[in-house]
Order: sequence, then C-alpha cells, then structure tokens
Amino acid sequence: MSTLDLLLVLAVALLLALLFVAVMGGLAYVTHRHPRLEKPLGVAIGGGALLVAVVAVLVAVVALTT
Repeated sequence: MSTLDLLLVLAVALLLALLFVAVMGGLAYVTHRHPRLEKPLGVAIGGGALLVAVVAVLVAVVALTT
C-alpha cells in the first residue's frame, strides 16, 4: 500500500470518527430536549450501532471489490 493510499484511508477513518461523534451527540441532544421520544443514552447507542453496521458493510464491499 502506497503512502498516499494509507493517508487517504486514515483521512476517511478520521472523518468517519468525527461523523460518529456528531451523530451520537445530535441524537442525545434531540432526545434530551424531547424526553418523550426515548431515553437519550438508548437512542445514542442505537444510532451508533446502526452507523457502525453501515460502515462495516461499506468496508466489506470495498474489501471484496479490491
């Protein structure tokens, strides 16, 4: 793997981590402001699990196509 490819992979991983934090914070904030929706921690964990599943599928597809 060339240095440019490694740098690109690390940049994408960093962006995904930042997206993960932003989504979890947003979900927790919305459910905290509107408590009748769900408990904030449960919604944040559920959203995080969904985001991790989507990323895992994307990684698997990329791994199978290369």
